[in-house]
Amino acid sequence: MEKQVVKSPVLIYTEQTPNPETLKFVTNRMLYKGTADFREEELAKEWSPLAAQLFASPFVKGVYFCNNYVTISKEFNFSWEDIMLRLKEDIKQYVDGEGIVVKEGFAEAMEKVEAELGDSFEYSDDEKAIVKKIKELIDTYVKPAVEMDGGNIEFKSFNKGIVTVILQGACSGCPSSSQTLKGGIEGMLKRMIPDVKEVVAEMG
Repeated sequence: MEKQVVKSPVLIYTEQTPNPETLKFVTNRMLYKGTADFREEELAKEWSPLAAQLFASPFVKGVYFCNNYVTISKEFNFSWEDIMLRLKEDIKQYVDGEGIVVKEGFAEAMEKVEAELGDSFEYSDDEKAIVKKIKELIDTYVKPAVEMDGGNIEFKSFNKGIVTVILQGACSGCPSSSQTLKGGIEGMLKRMIPDVKEVVAEMG
């Protein structure tokens, strides 16, 4: 007799983030290994069937995947009490049906876009060494901390002492992100790399 494999149920709980317009939906499944940020429906339609489905709701403004959670940003004129259970149910049903969360090739496509953006900055050898150090510090100290809050920070460029980063997930539009940016990240980078004068952010 064939032994039937019983699938464990999909469990989802929510966590607050420092951004009141953003909520973290944590599951007991791996959704996407890495990070995938969808700020607009067009990108979601192209790369993420689940994000596209969530965007179909009038209250969803942004969808961000990282490992076993999805961070959803809502339109400010809706309240979480009214929409949270519906979103939970939508995510649960989708994950339970084992639908594709993010299509294969997304990370490579985004890397290509990033490389094209980065190519517009010509770094000297000295600057290349500084950029490498900045990226290492962000990856080691900044990313793990903001990830816990359902967000992400990506290095974009270094130009005349100014580091530009991109805020994603819960960090994008978060009231406390400027404090984190100036007090935490800028302070640390200036201390560790004297060439850094300022850190500025763009929304993902």
